[in-house]
Amino acid sequence: MRAQLLDRERPVGLLELVRHLTLLQIDPTAAIAPTADLVAWSRLGPAYAPADLVGALRRRELIELAATVRPAEDLALYRAEMALRRDDEPGAFKYRRHPEWMRANEACRKDILARLTAEGPLPSRAIPDTCAVPWASTGWTNDQNVIRLLDLMAACGEVAVAGRQGRDRLWDLAERVYPDGPPVPAEEAPRLRSERRLRALGIARAKTTEVPIEPWGVGDVGEPAVVEGVKGTWRVDPAQLERLGEPFEGRAALLSPFDRLIHDRKRALELFGFDYGLEMYKPAAKRRWGYYALPILAGDRLVGKLDATADRKQRVLRVNAVHEDEPFDAETRAAVGKEIEDLATWLSLEVQTSGLEAQ
Repeated sequence: MRAQLLDRERPVGLLELVRHLTLLQIDPTAAIAPTADLVAWSRLGPAYAPADLVGALRRRELIELAATVRPAEDLALYRAEMALRRDDEPGAFKYRRHPEWMRANEACRKDILARLTAEGPLPSRAIPDTCAVPWASTGWTNDQNVIRLLDLMAACGEVAVAGRQGRDRLWDLAERVYPDGPPVPAEEAPRLRSERRLRALGIARAKTTEVPIEPWGVGDVGEPAVVEGVKGTWRVDPAQLERLGEPFEGRAALLSPFDRLIHDRKRALELFGFDYGLEMYKPAAKRRWGYYALPILAGDRLVGKLDATADRKQRVLRVNAVHEDEPFDAETRAAVGKEIEDLATWLSLEVQTSGLEAQ
């Protein structure tokens, strides 16, 4: 909880927050609020406004990189690997298919660079598709040639997200977006990223399920540890080991479904006994907790899920259910209720709880 800045003492500002957490994940779902805003609000409280994130991105104090918001200075940890991909070094791409497809569409790549050079930031839909070989996929990216090529060019450090036009990314030449500065050597950068990840998580497995966007594992950084009642070894941030004797002061918090505290669902179950999954893709009849249920933190425990929806037309935060993993005591119920009220205030909505019962 301390590592994730979820104790009673809140961080002082957005930049400090993102520098410590290393990232805010970007997800367009806004059943309550976009996940980047929810993560920031759950730490900063009423001191945070979504305009703060917009402003930090506009000033390039923060940058958008591969579906995450990161501190601009952290780009140095990725530049060397970008250069290896740009130079088509063997093994620089995770999947061999990616560089092969890019080479097959070299003409389109050059067209994109020329258009951005001449016109500046553009959404992908304003860039003509001149790909000779279409991108084939069983997912939503099938035949989304320009979008896929832009993502791969970004992985090479050729183009970058310069801003947003609504939900659309605006693309520009990376040299116009990214800060100057020497890269961290490719042989050093992965370890430094793992150290920063462990500092943000506090405790993690060395290796775990492979996921996109940001790994959950941290390799051999930190100190080895065993968690009582859980199989295997973990890696722990040495700074948190030194604080184990300090009293912990927690608070209530409502978390995004993509919050790093619970994003690794197996870790959440092993460490906290917290069973959770995002159910927005399930049929309504098969949901246990709701379309976009928010995990509920109380002190040092994950205690339930809030099923709520922001109805902006009616100007209400509609609370459908508070799912209590175990019955809340009076103090927990009051703290969670206040957090729900604070969430509604932050959203400029009124809480609607007609017919609500704890479940």
